[in-house]
Amino acid sequence: MKNLFLLLFAMTFASGTLIGQDASKIIKSATKNISKYSSDVIANSNDILNSMAEIKKAMKKEEVKSDIKALISVGEAFNKLADAEFKSKTLDVTGQYKIIAPNAAYDAYKAFEAAAKIDDNKKDIFYGLTDSENLLNNFAIFAYQEQDYANSFKNFAASIDAHDLLKSMGKESRLQEGDLLKDQYFFASVSAYYNEDYDAAKPYLMKLYNDQATDAFIYDALYNITIESDEAKAMQYLEKGRELNPDDTGLLFTEINHYLKKGELNILIDKLKMAIEKEPDNISVYNTLGSVYDQLQQKAYQEGDVEKANEYFDNAYSYYSQVTTKDPDNFDATYSMGALYYNKAASYVEKLNELAADLTPAGMKAYDKTKSEMDGLFRQALPYFEKADSINGQDRNTLIALKEIYARLNNLEKSESYKMRLEEIGITNQ
Repeated sequence: MKNLFLLLFAMTFASGTLIGQDASKIIKSATKNISKYSSDVIANSNDILNSMAEIKKAMKKEEVKSDIKALISVGEAFNKLADAEFKSKTLDVTGQYKIIAPNAAYDAYKAFEAAAKIDDNKKDIFYGLTDSENLLNNFAIFAYQEQDYANSFKNFAASIDAHDLLKSMGKESRLQEGDLLKDQYFFASVSAYYNEDYDAAKPYLMKLYNDQATDAFIYDALYNITIESDEAKAMQYLEKGRELNPDDTGLLFTEINHYLKKGELNILIDKLKMAIEKEPDNISVYNTLGSVYDQLQQKAYQEGDVEKANEYFDNAYSYYSQVTTKDPDNFDATYSMGALYYNKAASYVEKLNELAADLTPAGMKAYDKTKSEMDGLFRQALPYFEKADSINGQDRNTLIALKEIYARLNNLEKSESYKMRLEEIGITNQ
């Protein structure tokens, strides 16, 4: 049994050596092929991809992971391939060239990174990392331009890692010049954010935030990433962004949407007026401000503050009216003006029901006066709903309003016609 054990051990040892030799040979042959075939990437794409696959398979062997010579060879071969692809892409005047190995620069960097862990004093590693850093940036830009945000992030992030590695080796990096490193962090964060990989984006965004970067995107993205988990922190990011970018409308609208969701209407008014000053032709802002005043007037009526309610009503009507002046066929503003009068008229119904029980001459007189005022408001609402119906004849709420108004004004024939149209829409939508 002892002799058998020794024999098995020896066989295993011999087999391991053979595997190592095979892996080294595979890498040597494959890197040679890549270097050879990179002179014409398109014509040799199959050979190149096969060689890359062989290298990646061989590099999973433990003995290769500690073979600095093999790692450098792989890095150099992948850099050469990435450079050839870069040149082919750049020189292609048709814009049709498709990169066959989008991870070549990344794989080159990872090979040099592994080699540097073994010995970071070798010049070949430094030169290889310097080339990889440049190529990673180029491939990141290519991917970004094609909206391949997963790969653009991968390459932008690796270029930052390459910079950090070179710095740890006491070497210079091109990203040390000017704002290049900040730009790299910025585009890495943008790529991850657009790829909806928010966990990946946040460390890069926080780096920029802590460095007092001014780009509005940083603060908008941090707000959106954080708002669900920590509202106070999200508002801190947003307020800082607004402080650094007081004229940025994107951040202003993020702030407006925040207060809209919170229902904090009074705060919204100044924000929306500011937005109108910045974008006087943005109709949606006028509509939103009209809606805010509309909600405030309804609240004031409920609280019994008629004077304030009337003031809010006039403000709401004013902003809706400004929309229809700019765009006469704007459905939202037209419908909303009708709704203003309709809802105000509807607020009379409860009072009218109370007066109906008072059969005294004074009570009947009060009833008639209130009914007349209510009907007058319904009549004022009518042309706006009719206009809205002419703009969009399929809107259910408009048809319901028209049916109800004509019924209250005792025009049963017209009311019935809108009822039939509602039924037709209901059948159509089934």
